[in-house]
Amino acid sequence: MGNILVVDDDRNLLELLKIRLESAGYEVIAVLKEEDAIEGAKNQAFDLAIVDLQLLRQDGISLMEELHLILPEMPVLILTAYGSIENAVEAMKKGAYSYLTKPFDPQDLLFQIERALENRRLNMEIKRLKGLLEERYGFTNIVARSEKMKKVLEMVSHIAKTESTVYIHGESGTGKELIAKAIYLASERKHKSFVAINCAALPEPLLESKLFGHEKGAFTGAIRSAKGLFAQAHGGTIFLDEIGDMSLAIQAKLLRVLQERQFYPVGSEQLVEVDVRVIVATNKNLENQVKQGLFREDLFYRIHVIPIHLPPLRDRKEDIPLLVEHFLEKFGQQMKKEMKGLTPMAMQRLMLHDWPGNVRELENTIEYAVAMTHQDTIAENFILQNKNVAISEEPLKPLKEAKDSYEKTYLIHLLETCGGNVSKAAKLAGKYRADFYDLLKKHGLKSEDFKKSQ
Repeated sequence: MGNILVVDDDRNLLELLKIRLESAGYEVIAVLKEEDAIEGAKNQAFDLAIVDLQLLRQDGISLMEELHLILPEMPVLILTAYGSIENAVEAMKKGAYSYLTKPFDPQDLLFQIERALENRRLNMEIKRLKGLLEERYGFTNIVARSEKMKKVLEMVSHIAKTESTVYIHGESGTGKELIAKAIYLASERKHKSFVAINCAALPEPLLESKLFGHEKGAFTGAIRSAKGLFAQAHGGTIFLDEIGDMSLAIQAKLLRVLQERQFYPVGSEQLVEVDVRVIVATNKNLENQVKQGLFREDLFYRIHVIPIHLPPLRDRKEDIPLLVEHFLEKFGQQMKKEMKGLTPMAMQRLMLHDWPGNVRELENTIEYAVAMTHQDTIAENFILQNKNVAISEEPLKPLKEAKDSYEKTYLIHLLETCGGNVSKAAKLAGKYRADFYDLLKKHGLKSEDFKKSQ
């Protein structure tokens, strides 16, 4: 379940917490003194700490900061009296995961613990996966601030070590190949080949030859034998992008490979056996393609084993500021320009746009802006010129959903503009700071995510 450190100078409450948490299956170390907590953290890796805000010798915030020097990834829950909520909010600004006011509901305590531990586990998985990607390919543009992308990366970490076929569905420009490479790099096949092909880019005869290889003289221009991509990927992974554009004839041959892991190269009578992990991707609705007779139903069910849906950028706008930061650094280095960021109005235009081209469109937008500007900060006149960014082509949403969507986009823009400074953002929004924190909690936003990296 998890190891939990509990620190409180109230012996009765400490004992009560220990009993409740142990009965819920957690391993618990409960201490009265701050120095015992520090010593315990040095000798044991805790998954979570529960710290009272008012301790005997120091405040809980100071102790939390000392604990984080030893265990930086450990979430901390702060216990506080009702009259000290402002201090608890301050603790969250300094790194606490959440707080509970005394007296607290036992079920609420367990819920907060479960949520904190799940968040810690997810963040560590994402960090591990991103670290692997950055080490091998530098894919720092896998952004996971939004819950939707965090769930995608969590799923990648779960399925990577399986051998099952993966079906990635998403609009053009959402990063399907990037996710396919993430699966490959986290798999047991990472030391073998990763072979990718865009099935929409080649005519049928050439695609067949490319996938399965051919013998010398098999067709006009085949002056030598060639090994196909399936054979090249033996022991590794093959990525078939835009599989929905494959002809029915090629689909039939692909089905044989998936079923039997063997095929005949073009013009050959020699059967070739392969051991490959297959990942496919499409921007089309293959279920509709099946109904229209454009895609084989048996092949659809053969590839639709582990489906992963990549959300469009318009549905994960929390990721835009981090993507912008990444692309500014990338193109600034390429063009030998030192870019500091965007003006608030320029960022607002980005946040209001619907991004039909998704991340690829955003990348092109930032590349154009970096190329055209003569300043170190990009102004709005270089962003999405000749586009009406306020018009949405999405179907009308229910009023509450539309209000929530706008409210979240507004908060993201506000935090980005203020660099994560909650006091400034709350003032601009005309809200009390406590009410502003409630809004952030409602939409799953954290102010620290918007602070500029130093």
